[in-house]
Amino acid sequence: MFKRFMQLRLRDLVILAVILFSLPAFLDNPFHYELATQMAIIAATVVGLNLLVGYAGQVSLGHAGFFGLGAYFSAIMTGSYGWSALPALLVGAILVGVIAWIVGRPILRLKGHYLSMATLAVGFIIAIIINNETGLTGGPDGIPVAPFDLFGWELSPFGSYSLLGVELSGSQAWYLFSALVLLLAVWLAQNLIYSQIGRALRSVPGSEVAARVVGVNTAKYKSLVFVISAIYASVMGSLYAHFQGFITPAVAGFDFSIVLITMVVLGGMGSTMGVILGAVVLKLLPQLLADFQELEAVMFGLILMLTMIFMPKGLLPTLQRSIGRRLKKKAEGQA
Repeated sequence: MFKRFMQLRLRDLVILAVILFSLPAFLDNPFHYELATQMAIIAATVVGLNLLVGYAGQVSLGHAGFFGLGAYFSAIMTGSYGWSALPALLVGAILVGVIAWIVGRPILRLKGHYLSMATLAVGFIIAIIINNETGLTGGPDGIPVAPFDLFGWELSPFGSYSLLGVELSGSQAWYLFSALVLLLAVWLAQNLIYSQIGRALRSVPGSEVAARVVGVNTAKYKSLVFVISAIYASVMGSLYAHFQGFITPAVAGFDFSIVLITMVVLGGMGSTMGVILGAVVLKLLPQLLADFQELEAVMFGLILMLTMIFMPKGLLPTLQRSIGRRLKKKAEGQA
C-alpha cells in the first residue's frame, strides 16, 4: 500500500511539472503569463485549504482573511519598515499561524453551520480591521507593494532576466517562480496527507467519536491542519501582493473566501490535483465568458450549478471514475 501511495505521489508531481513547464509554449503575451501566475498562486492556496476542508472535513468561510493578513504584512513591512521580502513573508506566516492557532482552538469545537459561521466571522473581523486601519493599510484605497527580492535579486513583472542563457521577461520569470512554488506546495501537502498526521486527519470526517476511541486526538489534529492551511494562505498572500504590486482589502474579503472554497468543492474535495483544476477553471471562466457582457454572471452561475448537479464529487474525481469505468469495460470486452 505504501509503495502504491509513493507511486501516485510521484506520478501526480511529474504530471503537474510537465503541464506547468510546457504551458509557456501556449502563452503569447504578458497578460497570459499574468493570468497563469495568478492561477499558480491561487492553486497553491487552495491546496492548503483542501487539507482542512477535503481531508479534515472542516469548513472555512473566512480563509481569505489569512491570505489578506499575509499580503498586508509583507506590504507594510517591506514598504514602511524596509524589510526584505523573504523575512517579511516568513514572519508573516508565523504570526498568521499563531493567530490561526489561537482562534482555531475554540471555533473548531463547533460543528456544521456553527463552524461555518464562526470562520465567516473571523474572516469578516480581519477584513474590517484591514479596511478601517487607514493609517497602516491605506484603507479602502489599498497600498502599494515593493517587488519581491531574494538575496539581493529583485523579481519584478517589469524586469528582464537571464536564466541559463535564456532571456526572460519579468512576467515569464514570475510565472516560473510561481510554478516552482506550486510544485513545492503540492509536494508538502502530499507528504502530509500520506503521513501519520494525514491518516489521523482522514479519520475525523467519518466519526470523531470513533477516531477518539482508537486514540486520535481530534482537537489537536484539527487545530494543526487549520494552522497549516492558514500558513499556506499567508505565504501565497505575500507572494500575490509582491506580484500584483498593489493590494486592496478585497484580498481579504468574503467574496474571495467563497471563491476559494468553491474551487475546492468544484475541483474535488480530498483531491490535491482536483482542487488545482478547480482553481484553473474558476480563474479561466470569467475570461472565457467576457464576451457575454451582462450575462457573464448568469452564465458563470449556470455552469457551476450544472457542474455540481452532474459532477457532485468534483471535476477530477468524476472524470477519473468515468475514464476508469470505460477502460474496465474495454478490458472486459477484449477478454
